[in-house]
Amino acid sequence: MLADRHSMAAWSGRTDPEADSARWHQRIQALAEDSQPGLALLGFACDEGVRRNQGRVGAAAAPQSVRKALANLAWHRQAPAYDAGDVTCEDADLEAAQARLAHNVCALLDAGHLPLVIGGGHEVAFGSWSGLAEHLSGQAAPRMAAPRIGIINFDAHFDLRDPTHVHSSGTPFAQIAEQCAARGWPFRYACLGVSRASNTRALFARAAELNVLVREDHEIRESTLEYIGAELEAFAAECDALYLTLDIDVLPACEAPGVSAPAARGVRLEVLEPLLERLKASGKLRLADLAELNPDYDIDNRTAKVAARLIHLLSL
Repeated sequence: MLADRHSMAAWSGRTDPEADSARWHQRIQALAEDSQPGLALLGFACDEGVRRNQGRVGAAAAPQSVRKALANLAWHRQAPAYDAGDVTCEDADLEAAQARLAHNVCALLDAGHLPLVIGGGHEVAFGSWSGLAEHLSGQAAPRMAAPRIGIINFDAHFDLRDPTHVHSSGTPFAQIAEQCAARGWPFRYACLGVSRASNTRALFARAAELNVLVREDHEIRESTLEYIGAELEAFAAECDALYLTLDIDVLPACEAPGVSAPAARGVRLEVLEPLLERLKASGKLRLADLAELNPDYDIDNRTAKVAARLIHLLSL
């Protein structure tokens, strides 16, 4: 195991007497070196990036909270799923934690798994992307001189703050843009659910400079689903691999109260799910993560249950 810690203690729940009534806690396995390819859940127990970004800390507890919420959901997968443990950040050394996360993600990809990382703050994104980049440029995968990695971020925030000041949960995609420029790779970024009220003019300007595909929260509704879905499919068609990142604060505060920055408006779950299904259908999804769940501010585990449902959807 590469992770900093590993425990299967969260995987318990109801057991039904009827045949074919398994739940996640009865089917998920601890990852082993010889595990057959499947879905691999990897925790990133870190909120140092949130602290640096002056947000509400507590997201480090999210991986276990999500596991507990997922444990009792009905099992509908045909392929295996594994718990790969947690990468932690207990010494405030965010950069080292992100590097360990990248190595873990790369190792999972090299072994043929679909990694699904459970953060943590949205600083998870830089570690997740770095792992995919390491995999695509390494010996274990066919070499790509300049892979076209499409980043699709459902988020109320761009997270494009200037990383020269500090690396935080607000800078991961600016850091990725810098890495792409240094490697001579294209930077392909789509951010959907952006709140204009929560992003400065400077951030909108940076997004325009980087040619980011932007859809604001008020633009994403039932009547626009077909158009936005087709737009995402066109974006995916021009990419070699897709990295999906879900900031739970893209959802309305009534659906996801347990986050660092609750959304006054947001994008409803019933609108988000069909877009995720279209991305899955592309066949290019190589990596996904969830970020910003903060159990300290959750109400009746409502946000953890939403995160678990999103994982359940992505696992089908």
